[in-house]
Amino acid sequence: MDFTGFVLQHLPPPPARVLEVGCGSAGGVVPALAALGYEALGVDPDAPEGDGYVRARFEELEPGRWDVVVAGRVLHHVWPIAEGLDRLAAFAPLLLVDEFASDRIDEAAQDWYEAQHRLLVAAGVDPPGPPSLGAWRGRHPDLHLHGVVLDALRERYEERTLEWVPYLHRWLGGAASAELEAGLVAAGAFPAVGWHWAGLRRVRPGTR
Repeated sequence: MDFTGFVLQHLPPPPARVLEVGCGSAGGVVPALAALGYEALGVDPDAPEGDGYVRARFEELEPGRWDVVVAGRVLHHVWPIAEGLDRLAAFAPLLLVDEFASDRIDEAAQDWYEAQHRLLVAAGVDPPGPPSLGAWRGRHPDLHLHGVVLDALRERYEERTLEWVPYLHRWLGGAASAELEAGLVAAGAFPAVGWHWAGLRRVRPGTR
């Protein structure tokens, strides 16, 4: 299941209000939700122009009456993570997360990914991901480990769902890469490094 399907599985019915943080330049899940009658807003410094988007960091928004926050591949970048999640918890009671655990990319996964990347380049394809995961790690030394993010989430939300899903195919592009990675993960060749998560905000003392 892709992240849009995961989100739709957990959303209340339209016209619920959904705030997507980290929608990126492609617009995230906002177009799919808007087409189904949701009141959806995407926020990102690189968000598309036009209705339904705000070019800003989510920390710059004023808390509003949202029903759901969707966070797509953003939490591993948020520093400090505690303050960032406190901010998200102030927006809405339900949080839906799309993340990846770079620390779970083992040698077998890296070898497979980099070999696939080379094959695609040789075939004239320009994959969206980096050719070398070792070099990529060197450029991103400050990403949170997945356990740090999960622990911070569980302090603030009651965990409803945690699903491990293939992820590296997103950096390769194409349905064939997705099917191949899913098959290898299912066979135990290497672990899934993507995860989908749903949690309901905990009621804190002194609040209702």
